[in-house]
Amino acid sequence: MRRIAYAVSAALLAVISWIGVSQPALAYPDRPIRLIVVFPPGGSSDSMARIVQNFVEKQLGQSIVIENRPGAGGAVGLEVLKKAEPDGYTIAMAGAGALVTDVESRQASYDPRKDFTPITGIGSSPFLLAASKSFGEKPLKDVIAIGKKRGASLIAHGGNGTLMHLTAEMFNQQAGTYFDLVPSRGMAPVLNDLIGGHIPLGILDPPTAKGAIDGGQINVIAITSKARFSILPNIPTMAEAGLPGFEAAGWFGIVAPRGVPDAVASKLNAAFVAALKDPTIAEKIRSLGSEPMPMTSAQFRSYIDAEIEKWAAVSKAAGKPAK
Repeated sequence: MRRIAYAVSAALLAVISWIGVSQPALAYPDRPIRLIVVFPPGGSSDSMARIVQNFVEKQLGQSIVIENRPGAGGAVGLEVLKKAEPDGYTIAMAGAGALVTDVESRQASYDPRKDFTPITGIGSSPFLLAASKSFGEKPLKDVIAIGKKRGASLIAHGGNGTLMHLTAEMFNQQAGTYFDLVPSRGMAPVLNDLIGGHIPLGILDPPTAKGAIDGGQINVIAITSKARFSILPNIPTMAEAGLPGFEAAGWFGIVAPRGVPDAVASKLNAAFVAALKDPTIAEKIRSLGSEPMPMTSAQFRSYIDAEIEKWAAVSKAAGKPAK
């Protein structure tokens, strides 16, 4: 009888646990979800959030309320996310700056590896090594040859500590060049200086550069994606142009607070991944100059970890003599 009583008690505890923990996750979501976008309205991350919004709402059966919380390169919005309840009703769209490159460059109040639950990637956009018309149309091998002479030329980028800056740093390190790296206040000023012939080389992204490329105002030497990019198919990758293994991209993804139940994270992942695999939505994301990057939660976690390690190594090597 005692063994039977123990068995009954254990069964009751299991039922209570299932009712208290699993039932809310199964019912999720039963109210609107707040999606924090860590940049101002009108930017590429905000545009991507609004592209997937309606599809995800239909998948989940609830409204997605977009809240822009810009500041400190995305850190302000992620600090809000960190303090949110881990129930799946507050999530965020953030990018490499706040989740990866800022980890080594500032004292963040959060740890992206410990304080958030990765849901999925959303979109990824590579960078371009572009040149002014006065620099001429040169293959990458000739550009590298120029860069092996100290002080011979420079590469402008969108600001110190940005992924564009680190991409230029990685180029110097992998190519063995000594280009001076000159910060600007974003990619638009870099583009304007290239068009005006004020600088020889610059790091840009496809959305910023495409109009100038189509108009013949700048030359593009290579793109930093692993494979050729869909909206600029005629531009060779760095690897094709003579720098094997070179790959860099800016990206955005969805994260939730630490401790979100697995069942909730799975529902969010399924909804966003289904959106990214929808042909109409995928084409809209490509029109922004990005490639959809649907991933499982585990894949996105591994991707963030690898990106942190990759760019931390580039940061630590910055300033050392090129080999």
